[in-house]
Amino acid sequence: MAGKEPLAVSDSSPTTSQTPVSAQAAPHGHATGRFWPLALGSVGVVFGDIGTSPLYAFRDALAEAARDGLVRSEILGVLSLALWALILVVTVKYVLFLMRASNNGEGGVLSLMALAQQGARGRTRMIFALGAIGAALFYGDGVITPAVSVLSAVEGLKSVRGFSGWFGTQEVIVVSLVILTALFTFQAKGTAKVAGIFGPIMVAWFLCIGAMGLWHIREEPSVLAAISPTYAVGFLAHHGLTGFMVMGAVFLTVTGAEALTADMGHFGRGPIQVSWIALALPMLALNYFGQAALASKALAVAQAAHQTLPNADWFFLMAPHQWRFGLVLFSGLATVIASQAVITGAFSLTQQAIQLGLLPRMEIKITSTTEAGQIYVAPINWMLFIGVVLVVLSFRSSSALAHAYGISVTGTMVVTTMLAYIVVRHVWKWSLAASLALIVPLFALDLTFFVANLLKVLTGGWAPLALGAGLCLMMSIFVSATERLRDKLSKDGLPFADFREMIARRPTASTPGTAVFLTSDPDTTPPALMHSLKHFKVLHERNIILKVVNETSPYVQEDKRIETQALDERFWLVTLHYGYMESPNIPKALAACRKQGLKFDIMSTSFFVSRRAIVPSVAPDALPTWKRKLFTFLTRNAADPTTFFHLPPGRVVELGTQVSL
Repeated sequence: MAGKEPLAVSDSSPTTSQTPVSAQAAPHGHATGRFWPLALGSVGVVFGDIGTSPLYAFRDALAEAARDGLVRSEILGVLSLALWALILVVTVKYVLFLMRASNNGEGGVLSLMALAQQGARGRTRMIFALGAIGAALFYGDGVITPAVSVLSAVEGLKSVRGFSGWFGTQEVIVVSLVILTALFTFQAKGTAKVAGIFGPIMVAWFLCIGAMGLWHIREEPSVLAAISPTYAVGFLAHHGLTGFMVMGAVFLTVTGAEALTADMGHFGRGPIQVSWIALALPMLALNYFGQAALASKALAVAQAAHQTLPNADWFFLMAPHQWRFGLVLFSGLATVIASQAVITGAFSLTQQAIQLGLLPRMEIKITSTTEAGQIYVAPINWMLFIGVVLVVLSFRSSSALAHAYGISVTGTMVVTTMLAYIVVRHVWKWSLAASLALIVPLFALDLTFFVANLLKVLTGGWAPLALGAGLCLMMSIFVSATERLRDKLSKDGLPFADFREMIARRPTASTPGTAVFLTSDPDTTPPALMHSLKHFKVLHERNIILKVVNETSPYVQEDKRIETQALDERFWLVTLHYGYMESPNIPKALAACRKQGLKFDIMSTSFFVSRRAIVPSVAPDALPTWKRKLFTFLTRNAADPTTFFHLPPGRVVELGTQVSL
């Protein structure tokens, strides 16, 4: 990454327009594309995480219930909890409710935050904090999901004849790390060429796990009784703290539900809803029924022999021995696809966070010219990779890592529900009674799962909490220091109106061409303009004061992209509007200014960039040293503004200045 200080433009600050610009339909094809291809594609991207949960979720939930021995009613209780978690959390909350709370077709925690900002008439600290927390916890999910998914698949080799004797924990870790290293290394090349087969593969996966479950249900159809919620309620009523621990493990069945809204902009609400109701939900339910049936049969055999039933890898044991190795390979492929979806989601979240001012600029590489969302962010990729390697080496098994999994996901869900209340109350304008009637039950459900997972803090839950806390701290420091920097520049700068009066009183030599000065505050003279005049003693014949505004909508219509205002014969004020899902392209936008009367040759235009050095301040309210050093590190490692704004490299002039914080 280039070692340049950030431009004083609003894309790298937390300031957004308080009046949302109307967004055009997201250019992802769901408005004009075909329904069923989008539904097929959504299966490969949206449901990868939740679709691989059967590898470990039921096993770990049953292990919690079996700490003091296992009886059949407990198997049915765990099964009922899993089924109703899928119904209430995924189907009711996400599919039927949250997918309607979209921001012009876009979903996810940051889109919901931006929508809530519109309803709250601009950014409030509480909404902003909720968005930062949700984003930070999502990164924690991005670290844990690839680790636990790949580990659980590779551990299936222990159930294969010929492998169980020599394939131990060490071998599982080595094979998992090889797969994960290849996965993260491949990200820079993009997945556009292979993404098209993700959907068919995951459809085959869901049909496979459903068929496995159906086979065992035929032999033990009595497990179908667990569809009654009385088994879930009875289990919780009779197991006290153990019931809470089991709920924490049962929650693993719904991890990945947040992807339903996060990927809504790529596939549309309808295709995702149909894929869930028609395929993913019934196949998952059949598989969990099948695992419970197999466990019930094994329990009956153990009780007949007066033995205790040991917990086992019920998912892989459902397959006959001759098919088990193939199932392990298939599950490995499915977990790679699930991990890929999470990594891609982290890239997309990063793009949104940069545009909304939560993170410094990073270079975003577009890896496909035809597939929406195919981007690569190198710093995030390698941060996730390091985190994945560390958690694999630290926890060493999917069962141990499962203790760390639920907290980040439940935390994100709690944040999502809180933001959803703001949307329902202030954007949809529901009455207080109606808003509470909808949100309180959902919030109570989320909070119950969150508290249940908090019981695992000492056994692994600390990992995502620590990562989330660190990222939240970094975001808050970046945002607050950026605000302080902007206030400092505004306070110390020369009002632009005074600058123009000074130029009018003292005629200045003119040079042909156009100069563009980027700023976040057009009322204050850009430092680059002051330094240019100071050193070169001339002004260009045409000077453009350019401000980039990030809206709380994901996309901005092209006819509302540009605002121009002629201040006098030498100066123009140009404001460019971008949605948080868009990448600013300043030369392309300026070329469109011709329609508004501002004509110039881009190849005779110079772009003036401020390069700032942050130095300690002696003021009593100076930024603490450690915060200043962190902010300086973040800004120095921000992406080169030339690259980020797609400026022509040969037309950029950098002028340096010092700012004390």
